[in-house]
Order: sequence, then structure tokens, then C-alpha cells
Amino acid sequence: MGKKNKKAKSAVADSENGMPRHLRREILTIANELLEKCSLPFGSRNTEWNDFLDVYQVVEKLRKKQQNYVLHHDDRDASLSGFVSWLHANKIDTSAVTVADFGESGYGLKATRDVKANELFMTIPRKLMLTTKTARNSVLGPLIAEDRILQSMPNVVMALHVLCEFSQQDSFWMPYLKFLPKSYSTGLYFNPDEIQLLKASPTLSDILNQFRNITRQYSYFFRLFQGHPEASKLPIKNLCFDDYRWAVSTVMTRQNQIPSDSGDEMDTALIPLWDMCNHTNGQITTDFNRDLDRSECLSLRDFQQNEEMLIFYGPRSNAELLLHSGFVYEGNEFDRLALRVGVSKNDTLYSMKAEVLARIPLNSNCTFYLHADALNPVDGDLLAYLRVFSMDHAALFEHMFGDGSSERQQNLKEFLKPVSKANEIKAWSFLETRAQILLRAYPTTLQEDDEILLKEGLSENSRLAVKLRRCEKRILLNVIEYCAAQKERVLEQFFASDDGLISESCEQERAAPCSCAKFSEAHIHHGSSGSSGSSERNDKGDGASHEEHRFIVGGDGAGNEKGNFETVALESSKLENGIEDGGEPGHLSADCSDRSAVVADAEAAATAADN
Repeated sequence: MGKKNKKAKSAVADSENGMPRHLRREILTIANELLEKCSLPFGSRNTEWNDFLDVYQVVEKLRKKQQNYVLHHDDRDASLSGFVSWLHANKIDTSAVTVADFGESGYGLKATRDVKANELFMTIPRKLMLTTKTARNSVLGPLIAEDRILQSMPNVVMALHVLCEFSQQDSFWMPYLKFLPKSYSTGLYFNPDEIQLLKASPTLSDILNQFRNITRQYSYFFRLFQGHPEASKLPIKNLCFDDYRWAVSTVMTRQNQIPSDSGDEMDTALIPLWDMCNHTNGQITTDFNRDLDRSECLSLRDFQQNEEMLIFYGPRSNAELLLHSGFVYEGNEFDRLALRVGVSKNDTLYSMKAEVLARIPLNSNCTFYLHADALNPVDGDLLAYLRVFSMDHAALFEHMFGDGSSERQQNLKEFLKPVSKANEIKAWSFLETRAQILLRAYPTTLQEDDEILLKEGLSENSRLAVKLRRCEKRILLNVIEYCAAQKERVLEQFFASDDGLISESCEQERAAPCSCAKFSEAHIHHGSSGSSGSSERNDKGDGASHEEHRFIVGGDGAGNEKGNFETVALESSKLENGIEDGGEPGHLSADCSDRSAVVADAEAAATAADN
């Protein structure tokens, strides 16, 4: 009898939580291997792809071993009625909207009546939200209190909180969690072939680093859960990679920042129903009402009955939207493309250029952005950098010393106050050539991308990657055209004069460059007023969803899931931004008026910088 009981207990221990002990040991070994591989950033451009493939192959091996132990997700369509019943049971007013399937676009919110612009059409009380506070009050609480990673990373806390609640059938939030997508189209779900479609795009490296960071996090927590005494109480002790990836994507695509109960800090939160709204251009019109302790969403424009209700997620680029939300919005007014530039330390004027840049202030190695705005694709900071990059010794000396040097430094960011004739031509020629080089680096043309998107059988992730690179190419083409126009303006306005200054009439014609709006601390990064436009979403029942990229402005002005999920304290240091050194620029006299020589010099500098 005693031997039988001992054997029974041994069998239970050997198959704890459904996963055999020998398998847990195998997974722990793999987790340790992954943790070591992912402890440092991937290598340079020449090696990062092979480093990624090395990690990816180990993760695939891990996923195969865990495939029978991944959490089960019910059919999403079948879970809709339970979600709606849960909302009604908690007295959520859905008289203005209903959850609807928009076919190819997936799920969203449909107006059940006409809704006027700025009308309050949805409120969600705090008690329905999953927050960092509810996580601390849950079974995760003791572990959060002891683990420094969880204490410093609220988004990771939220991901584990989602998994713990999803693993408990009696969870208050189960009707909401069961209606979430089964999978997503964030970068974490791209396979190598799909990622390769982003060759030449800055987003490729971002996706690789995101995968590395999440893999490292998973490995850390699986190892922690096997040995920490508080982890034995968790329903997710034997955490599977697919489950963690799903939970991270759920939080990453839906998270918000709301004021805490005390108002002293911001809490990360998931807001049911509201996070079903999809994105369009506009302005933020969602707020958190401290007095009534609820989020409130206003209509961004007039919506007619049966029309999809849309809100504005905030001014994010398509690269950010794909990486963290799983979609590309081709009409994105805030789209932009990262441009990395640097002054080569081999440049004989490096010290002087670095000094002038520091006084603006800018770094000698910077990442700027080329904007989708056809009229203003370049901002003042980038213009100032280009001008300093293109300066000769005399111009640099003038901007460092003597009377008026401070004023000349301030004027570097002013479009209508050039340094000289030659400098302005050289600066725009440099940017034009750099944009041309970046455009040629893509494996396909814009027209070829259009043809690819017409093909049947293209995976959703592949389609998104092609859409993103198509948007990036359009930005580059516009910049090339813009630079050419600026050079023509210089020829017309400057070369006829000796001092190279723009006339007052020209000053009136030049539109000021755009600037991003800052939002008040209390507002949620959602909603809009007075704006119309098409929505962009991908919330299909098969899990390819992006109805859910949510940001509420916190104390720093914006929720930043990328920083929280990707600059984990596990790293020995923060990731560098992949800044490139520029090549040694050519040197040009400020008095030169030979356009061909100026352009040739700038093109040589741009080519060197790209290399």
C-alpha cells in the first residue's frame, strides 16, 4: 500500500501541471542556452542575420517540444456572445456601438445609431480593466514583490498577468480574454522568409532585436519559475514560448496608461471593448475621468448608423505600427523613415563639426526622420546637421568663434537662413544622393511591390512587409524630388546674388516644417475629432489582429511599450541605436559657385557615408 502511494506521488511530481519532469529539464537546458545567446545584442549588419537565425532555430526546437502544452484558445467567433454578456452584466452601455465582424478587416466596433462628432459614445470603468494594480493583487503579487525585473517592467507584469488569468477558468476577465485574438501579426510572428522581405528597411533590425529581447525574457522567466518558491503557486509555472509570445503581443498591441487610484503615478492597463476600436488619422479624443474613475471616448467625427467607429492611436510611424501593433496604415499622415547619419572620425574637420553640432545641440552620430509629408519631409534638426556636415573650415570657424556666432548657430535650423550658396547646394545634394542610395538598396521597385500585392496566396505577414517597404520607398522618392526642388530654388534665389541670402518674397513662399503635437498628460492616445478617413486594421478571427494598439499619455507624454518590452534590465547595457558613421566628406570653398563641383562633392560624401 505504501509503495503504491509513493509511486502515485512520484507520478504526480513527474508530470507536474501536465508537463513531464524530463521535458521540463530539457526545456530548462534550452532556456539556459537561449539566455546565453540573447544576453548581448546581435552583431553588426554583417552578422546580425546569422545571429538571429541561430536563435530562431533553437526557439523552433523549443516550440516543437512544447506544442502539446500550449494553452488552448476557443473559437473567437463563438466567444463573442459571452464577451457581450459579460459587458452587459457589468452595466457597460453599448447603446451606441456593437462588436462586428467587418469581413476581410476583421472585428471592430459598428455604430448602432448616428453618432455626432465629439459625442461621448463609450465609457469603461476602472473595475473592468486589467492593470498593474490588479496584477499586484493577484497570485503574481508575491513574485512581483521579490523580482526586480518585474518591479521595473510593468508591461512584462501585464503579460504574465494575462497568462495567469487566462489559465484560471473562474477569472473575472475570462470572457474578455477568451475573445482576444489567438495570434497576432506583430514582428514576433514573422518567420525568416517574411522578415527578409524587409531587406534594406530599418525595421528589419528592429524585428530581429524584438525577437531576441522577448526570447531572452521568456528564458529568464522559465528558469525563474522552476526554482523560485513563489512560482510554485502560479498556474503558468511551465511557461511555453508560444503562450508568452501571445501574451506579450496582447499587451503590446492593447496597452494603455491610466492614472493610478492615488493619481501619483500611471498604471498600465488593458481596457475591454474600447480596445476594439480601429485606427484612422485624426486627433486624440479619449480621456480618463478621475472623478468618475473611468475612461471616456468621444467620437472623432460624425458617424452614421452601421458605419465602423474609428479612433486615432497617436502619431506613430508605420514601422512602429507594424512592429508593435501588427498593421500598416498606408494613409498614415505621421509616417516617417529613420535616417542614420554620422560624421566620420577620419574627417579632418571632425572635431570642428562635432563641436558646432554640440552647440546646436546635436550629436555627431544621429538618427533623424524623413517624413511622409510631401511639403515638409525634412525638419530643422536634419537641415542643420546637413549644413554642418557640408561646411568647410572657414564656415565652421565662423560658427564657433567671433561676434554673431551664437546667432549663426541658431540660424542653422532655419530654412530661410542658409550658410552660403555652395553649402546649401551641397547639403541638399548630400541628402538627395543618400536617399537614392537607400532606395536602390531595396530588392524591388515600387512598381514591383504593387504587382506582388496583387498576387494570391501571399501570407498576411508578407503582405504587411511589402506594404511597409512600399511606404518607405514613397517617402524616399518624395525626399529625392524635394531635394531636387530645393537645389533649383537655391540656383534661382542664391546664385544671382553675392551674399547668398534669400529674399523676403522667397521667405513668404517657403512653408514652415511640420512639428509633432504634444498632448496633455491626462489624455489617452486614442480618438480624434473632426477627422475622417479609412481605417487600418487586421483583427481577423484567425488571429492576425491589430485593432489593438493602444497608448494613453503618461507622465512622459506617451506610453512606450517598445522601451518597456525591449530594454529589459537583463541587459548589461542599453541597446545602441545602430548609428552609422558617415564617410569622410569632401571639402568645398564657401565662395564656390560651380554647381557641378558642389553636387559631385556632396554625392561622394553621401556615398561614403552610406558605406
